[in-house]
Amino acid sequence: MNEKRARPKLDPAGLYKALGKHKYVLLVLLVGVLIILWPGGEHQAGPEAPAEDAAAPRLTFSLAAEEQRIATALSQIAGAGEVTVVLSLKTSLEQEVAVDEDASGRRETVTISAGQGVQSEVTLRYRYPEFQGALVVSEGAHNASVRLQLTQAVAALTGLGTDRITVTVMQSRDDSNENIGGIEG
Repeated sequence: MNEKRARPKLDPAGLYKALGKHKYVLLVLLVGVLIILWPGGEHQAGPEAPAEDAAAPRLTFSLAAEEQRIATALSQIAGAGEVTVVLSLKTSLEQEVAVDEDASGRRETVTISAGQGVQSEVTLRYRYPEFQGALVVSEGAHNASVRLQLTQAVAALTGLGTDRITVTVMQSRDDSNENIGGIEG
């Protein structure tokens, strides 16, 4: 009467094969469980919270703000004086979202519920803009040492090679009225 019941062995290869079809669904469920269990901090989204708070934050990029940020930093270099920066972009800000493809080849964007009827896309990654070139106009660019420092600083801040950065001397305010349109008066 002391019968031992044989437990069925768990076959990892069979389990992996069975999960293979539904791996994206399981991934979304796992992410959902993690989001639910993640500590929320002081702010608790209650019924009075607006729907925008529940949605995933969107990443933004402002080219003008980036140019201003770099110009402000470059103007702090000794001898640079006033600095203006113009950047050109090779690519813009991109968001890669999770996509699920069923057996028939139909593709759907994977979404999760953010509560209160709000659906949010599952973002896999963001690709920040890639710079193509930079123009730096500086009062102190007539000095070779300042020009080198400006070039190196822009290369460090943008990831551009120094061959894609042009540093020129800023036209002085006195010269701006004397030579308009390249015609000498």
